[in-house]
Amino acid sequence: MIIDAHTHIFPPEFIQRRGDLVTDPCFRQLYASPQAKMATAEELVRSMDEAGIDVSAASAIGWSDPELCRQHNYYILQTVNRYPDRVIGLGMVQPRQTGQAVEEIARLAGGGLKGIGEFRPHEQGVDLMDRETMQPVMQALEKHAMVLMLHASEPAGHLYPGKGAVRPEVLYPFIQAYPGNCIILAHWGGGMPFYELQPEIKQACRNVYYDTAATPYLYENRIYNLAVRLAGENKILFGSDYPLISQVRALKHLGEAGLDGNIRQQLLADNACRVFGMYREGM
Repeated sequence: MIIDAHTHIFPPEFIQRRGDLVTDPCFRQLYASPQAKMATAEELVRSMDEAGIDVSAASAIGWSDPELCRQHNYYILQTVNRYPDRVIGLGMVQPRQTGQAVEEIARLAGGGLKGIGEFRPHEQGVDLMDRETMQPVMQALEKHAMVLMLHASEPAGHLYPGKGAVRPEVLYPFIQAYPGNCIILAHWGGGMPFYELQPEIKQACRNVYYDTAATPYLYENRIYNLAVRLAGENKILFGSDYPLISQVRALKHLGEAGLDGNIRQQLLADNACRVFGMYREGM
């Protein structure tokens, strides 16, 4: 079994309205260029079939407008209902609209979605350490056993659209503030696995996981084995960042890393099953 823990899909009308949606800060950074790839649910499923992927977690993006969040969420809910055995759903809320955000999380949980993601606080105008804004959202996620998938970026290296500034020095105090929440840090957490060599950080990150989204764009494939040694094989989820990176390419990159078979199985399926509350025979 193979699970891709990090993909993005859009309603067809959003793709058709690309020019109108560039007023949103997050969308503008990621998709203002006509060359930036967007995909529908049907295109994701075709990609999965081509790559041999059984299940994908389909995420929204960090919309600032709560109405755009709701519209995107509706499409992801439809997708999960249409492909219940193939797609896991992650929706989006605007935490600055506290009451609406908490209500929307409850609605998404009732519809079978597994979390919120890919949350981008800077683009959404949110300070992660603003407890008045974030605490109700994090409490709602914990109440409904939902994950928060959070964009993270490395403090060095090349710039790219949407890199942002959610780096380890921002992430660590946020993780400390919400020890009961399950958090997935996208893109290897911007290097957070290295800091898990510090015992106090390892303890704080006991409910933190790292996905491998966009790895071929960011790192040599040695990172898979190194991150396993740093953070542990039970903490890493395979993710492609489709359609930015093709699922075939992402799997090939991981496959060439020479991982031990049991460890590879954990990254490709077992860890995601545990994080998203999926049952798999033999686990």
